[in-house]
Amino acid sequence: MLTAFDHGRLFGERSGTGEPWVLALHGWRRTHRDFAAVLDGLDAIALDLPGFGASPPPPEAWGGSEYAKAVVPVVETMAAPVVVLGHSFGGRVAVHLAAARPDLVRALVLTGVPLLRPPDAPAARPALAFRVARVLHRRRLISDDRMEQYRQKFGSEDYRLATGVMRAVHVRAVNETYEEQLDAVRAPVELVWGDDDTAARLSVAQLAEARLADGRLTVLPGAGHMTPLTAPAELRAAIERHRP
Repeated sequence: MLTAFDHGRLFGERSGTGEPWVLALHGWRRTHRDFAAVLDGLDAIALDLPGFGASPPPPEAWGGSEYAKAVVPVVETMAAPVVVLGHSFGGRVAVHLAAARPDLVRALVLTGVPLLRPPDAPAARPALAFRVARVLHRRRLISDDRMEQYRQKFGSEDYRLATGVMRAVHVRAVNETYEEQLDAVRAPVELVWGDDDTAARLSVAQLAEARLADGRLTVLPGAGHMTPLTAPAELRAAIERHRP
């Protein structure tokens, strides 16, 4: 059942019958529904992050830090410190939350989160035609409609499908890395990763584990990026290891 949190600023679903001690944060273009199997029977809250599902978009192009601040009022109503489960984009938010508010976070469970850029990853640079079009657009030599055609042609699927402020949020998110936040996290961190994840490669998790003060990597053979749907038992086990 959909529930409003923080005076309607956020929506999501509450499970269990007791005081919630697990917070689940979903990936880009996903919703709280991804965690139904993981959280079944647990005292938990799974949120729709701002701009996804039922939650209204942010007022401007937020990054991970601003998203983390937005979920703090919800965590403060829970049995804090809580275990935070973050998938993909939600994991970015979870790391910021744990770094900035260690008093609120008992442990992190991260899965498929693009936290760092592997040294062997190809440099992400827009196509030359797109860069030229962008310059021409800034100089008002091509129209907004024409520029949008270039965005649709050369942008990633997530970028193309994002509209309004969420497109700017996406651009900011994909250009963030989390070295500083990972170094600051003192809570235990469970990294549960598919070895066939092409969106956030296993090498990302290995690099993150090396930076963390208390990290544990569990590799899921044959699993891809959507572990909340394909490996709920493994994520549930990682959460249960930190039950209060």
